[in-house]
Amino acid sequence: MKRHLVSAADLSRDDALLILDTAEELAQLSGRAVKKLPTLRGRTVVNLFFEDSTRTKTSFEVAEKRLSADVINFSAKGSSVSKGESLKDTALTLQAMGADAVVIRHHASGAPARLAQSDWLHGSVINAGDGTHEHPTQALLDAFTMRRHLNPGSGHDLAGRRVTIVGDVLHSRVARSNVHLLNTLGAQVTFVAPPTLLPIGIEPNPETGAGGWPCEISYDLDAVLPKTDALMMLRVQRERMNAAFFPTEREYSRRYGMNGHRLARLPEHAIVMHPGPMVRGMEITAEVADSPRCTAVEQVANGVSVRMAVLYLLLGGATPADAPADAPRTETVETAQ
Repeated sequence: MKRHLVSAADLSRDDALLILDTAEELAQLSGRAVKKLPTLRGRTVVNLFFEDSTRTKTSFEVAEKRLSADVINFSAKGSSVSKGESLKDTALTLQAMGADAVVIRHHASGAPARLAQSDWLHGSVINAGDGTHEHPTQALLDAFTMRRHLNPGSGHDLAGRRVTIVGDVLHSRVARSNVHLLNTLGAQVTFVAPPTLLPIGIEPNPETGAGGWPCEISYDLDAVLPKTDALMMLRVQRERMNAAFFPTEREYSRRYGMNGHRLARLPEHAIVMHPGPMVRGMEITAEVADSPRCTAVEQVANGVSVRMAVLYLLLGGATPADAPADAPRTETVETAQ
């Protein structure tokens, strides 16, 4: 594992499988009366959120506390940031307070990378979502959920599995992280969306064949359903839109929404996923959202295990970066249990 987790594209296949396998071990904690490990005792983790968040922020906080870390929640609203303080000065303040890791969500794409590449912080930086760029831990928990349903077992990847991602790809950091990670794990990804909600450059250059994302593109959801193993619905992110990207909500739902009729067209083993929050009645109907084949709630639970694994591997599973060469390694997952 590298020192930071900024992008899913930075993870090799071995890195990704190490995280997923570690998360599988840590998931066993959820069935215990006492759901804590002493692995990160004495370590300080700061949740630095410049954007509103419910699932991600709470999930990281639960993961940190289950590993016995000291947790500081920093919200931009009501802080010095709202008074004009820069990201650099905020980071220097956190460093002065002895932060061992910073989990950052920022409205500007590239902010976590800037933080990781600077010398403002000596600890690890974990990207919890930056603008429309990436959300690597969401992609990891999605892959964890897919593996449990489609190819369970330690060391297993998603080779040959077909994943269809539907909706607002243009504004989705979840889609960007997923296409990188799923490709690394061997899955075949197909994006289904209106042409206006696909980013420029997603398809290879028609003249040179260069560039493009490692995926296929389709504008017909019904055509790809019968050959889909995992279907991921994306929320239409109106808060990031500055133009009309489709005629009406009814038209969008008719062509790209998931309903009971389309659920019946999926193979029996296929699952329906959603990173949340769901807009019921638009990209997904209540019938599908409440179906046993929908893993949205399961993804939330898996997110805690995956984020525990990331924190453990970055902070607890190896010798600290500033420790002497002969310093002993911290306890492993097995001995911590």
